[in-house]
Amino acid sequence: MHLYFRGALSALAFSAFAAGANASPCQTGPERASVLIPGEPLTLAAAINEIRRASPSARAAGLEARALSAEADQVGRRLNPSLALELENFSGTGPLSGFDQTETTFAVEQTFRLGGKRLHGERAARAQQALASAECEVILRETELEASLLFAELVAAMQFRDLALESASLADELSQTVERRVNAGAAAPPELARARADAAGLRANVANADANVDQLRFALALLWGSADPNFALPQPIGAIQSSDSQTTELSHPALDAADAAVRARQAERDLAASSAIPDITVSAGLRHFEDSGDQAFIAGISVPLPLFDKGRDAARAASLRGDAAALNRVTAEQNLLARQRAAIAARKAAQTRLNILNSDALPAAQEAYDAALRGYEIGRFDLTTTLDARVALLETRAAMIEAELALQSADMRLRALIGAAPFNGEIR
Repeated sequence: MHLYFRGALSALAFSAFAAGANASPCQTGPERASVLIPGEPLTLAAAINEIRRASPSARAAGLEARALSAEADQVGRRLNPSLALELENFSGTGPLSGFDQTETTFAVEQTFRLGGKRLHGERAARAQQALASAECEVILRETELEASLLFAELVAAMQFRDLALESASLADELSQTVERRVNAGAAAPPELARARADAAGLRANVANADANVDQLRFALALLWGSADPNFALPQPIGAIQSSDSQTTELSHPALDAADAAVRARQAERDLAASSAIPDITVSAGLRHFEDSGDQAFIAGISVPLPLFDKGRDAARAASLRGDAAALNRVTAEQNLLARQRAAIAARKAAQTRLNILNSDALPAAQEAYDAALRGYEIGRFDLTTTLDARVALLETRAAMIEAELALQSADMRLRALIGAAPFNGEIR
């Protein structure tokens, strides 16, 4: 049964994944059409391609990154000049009661940001945009991982449904055997009622298994923003090759985001340092004297005096945030390393458990049930012994499905951390 699980999870993800990859929602470009074909079996590669094409959470983060890019364009623009018009010495008293002594001044003012404020401001804004893009990639990777885990759960749910159907079939067969023995007078009638009740309960479990499959289908489709999972259920294709976790290094967008945060804090620190240098406002214009008709040019310059606010507090705050970003970078790496080692341990344990169940437990449970059934048919064992043997067999098969799910979940988590397939597809 575990070969079915391995086959469904491969689903093009480990062969030609890059060839079918769609544009990342974290980058600019038109949204591509869905590659899912209604009614066709879902593959893991197709599911992840849908995430990369239309994940709502990643698209929202990508739009925010694009908005920050537009803000960076705005920050990089020069300040607009100001046009000033002044009227002096009019509507007063005495000789100034009219407009004969009026002085009219037209001037243009331009503020020049010194200390590289415009350059540092744009760099800080670009760094924020880069950080937002990196954070979008983190969201995308985590959503891809969630999709792969849900895909694995969907395959497991299908196996549990098949097991429920098989359980109901075995119960019906046992019920028919009991009926023959009762009709032959070799078993008491209550045994038939017990067998039929057991079979009815197992048939009812099939409905729960079907409902669980449907729930996982909807949960998976919602990851790419669809409330209509029109895909068919996965089918086995091949086998998964385990990732080489011992020789690969971390390759996760969270590290890129942590590095981007460090650069963003550094850019903010540079901007805060440049803000301590006062700006200069230069003005030039023309003054008209109404009483004489004369005109004269005027020019001026103004500089704020940094007596009370020298920008030191802002620079200190930016420096502290830079230290925090550097600390977060170290913490992020340690967190990913811990997750990697936990995934390796979980995968090893699940593989060991699956091997034992497959090689030892399942054959023994199958042999015990076959022997119990034959023994009941000839009257050597009672019904309870046969039912217990069947329960043990079904529990062993369920344990194998759970072990395979744990193995694949741990393997997918590890692949997401080291950037292995299917999480290393080309994003164009």
